[in-house]
Amino acid sequence: MTTPNTPTKRTRWLMIAVVILVAGGGLAFWLLRDHGKEDSLHLYGNIDIREVQLAFRQPGRVMQMAFDEGDTVSAGTRLATLDAQPYREALAAAQAQVQVAQAELAKLRRGLRPQEITQAREALRQAQALATETERNFQRQSRLLASGASSQRTVDTARLARDQATAGAEAAKAALSQASEGFRKEDIAAAEARLAAAQAAAAQATTALADTELVAPSDGTVIARVREPGSMVASQSTVYSLSLDKPVYVRAYVGEPDLGRIAPGTVVHVKSDSSDKVYRGQIGFISPRAEFTPKTVETTDLRTDLVYRLRIVIDEADSDTALRQGMPVTITVDAQSGPAAQTGKR
Repeated sequence: MTTPNTPTKRTRWLMIAVVILVAGGGLAFWLLRDHGKEDSLHLYGNIDIREVQLAFRQPGRVMQMAFDEGDTVSAGTRLATLDAQPYREALAAAQAQVQVAQAELAKLRRGLRPQEITQAREALRQAQALATETERNFQRQSRLLASGASSQRTVDTARLARDQATAGAEAAKAALSQASEGFRKEDIAAAEARLAAAQAAAAQATTALADTELVAPSDGTVIARVREPGSMVASQSTVYSLSLDKPVYVRAYVGEPDLGRIAPGTVVHVKSDSSDKVYRGQIGFISPRAEFTPKTVETTDLRTDLVYRLRIVIDEADSDTALRQGMPVTITVDAQSGPAAQTGKR
């Protein structure tokens, strides 16, 4: 009988152990890799297109177009100007009307000059003296009528003169009272209203003059130059199209089953197809309603087709010119960045 070869059996068992270890390691690697995929949520979207159509609020002739397509501008930069001469003239006329209204109001508030009051006082004295004289003449003619030395016609004439002089004295007295008291409160209030209207017209003219300069509302890139110097433009007629570069917004959609895995403030990573660079961002907004209206009665399959729009804000420190508007991107949401791990929102 032949004795078994002991080294051969040992080699066979060693090979079996190696195969088992390799198979176990491969299984463990596959499980861990699959688990990592399940933990990460992948979404797809596009860089938001954010443009502003810039126009003058006033009509006029374009004097200057300072930038061309592709130029970058900062907030507050003057982009274009209109011929401002007509607006400067309108402002000068409005300011002159303000001065007229101010002078009229000051006159009413001061009242009459002392010389005018003195004239009114002297006019009253003259009227009173005339009234006294006509009264005496009337009394004298009345006594002469009783003795036959005067006629009834003469007495009637004296009476009429007395009455006229008395009325003149009363009118002079009222004029002096009015001159002493000044103008009525209603007249002053009307003058104040005219001044306010003139000031409002001047303010409008000032605003119109300022509107002859077109400034950039924020940082951006000029993508269209619509007009040229010398062109006549109407109000609200587009002159420039400006692309807003920052902040960079990403528009994406998440399915209804994965809606519970994200929340405003969730940290995400964004990557485009044209670069290997990964950008850091945060979810800033999740639509409160589904993008597509479901049917009245829907099956379980239809319910899972619902998607919700969300907006992702790329950190300005990470954003650069490589992220162009309209570019498709891939968004990755890690398990550690889920709603339970968030401490702030954007």
